[in-house]
Amino acid sequence: MPDVRNLSPEYLAFWREYHLCTLTTLRPDGTPHVVPVGVTYDAEAGIARVITNKNSRKVANIIAAGPDGARVAACQMHRARWATLEGHAMIRPESDIVDDAVRRYTDRYGRTPKPSPDRVVIEIAVDRALGRA
Repeated sequence: MPDVRNLSPEYLAFWREYHLCTLTTLRPDGTPHVVPVGVTYDAEAGIARVITNKNSRKVANIIAAGPDGARVAACQMHRARWATLEGHAMIRPESDIVDDAVRRYTDRYGRTPKPSPDRVVIEIAVDRALGRA
């Protein structure tokens, strides 16, 4: 298992490449909810970010976990390479946080999402990294 504080250059480069990801949250009944998302990873800060609509099921699942947020996992794969980031997720609606996350998304995915007044950020404090990148 890679050390989240000392990830290899190859692992970090994989998180900068264009890959769609999945985000796994848990529904209130404990069953997994897995959806496709775009994820950016700031290894220096140990934060992964997902921009999304505040009315989405994934946001509702994180909110339902309580005021301290929820455990989540973000994963991407390409052929035999794969990488998962796990951590504690919180919903961040602040405009400066959203703007920063949109900029990071644009840098990684090469397109700027349409503006949305309902956009929030799922901010994941990463504490575990898995994979073979």
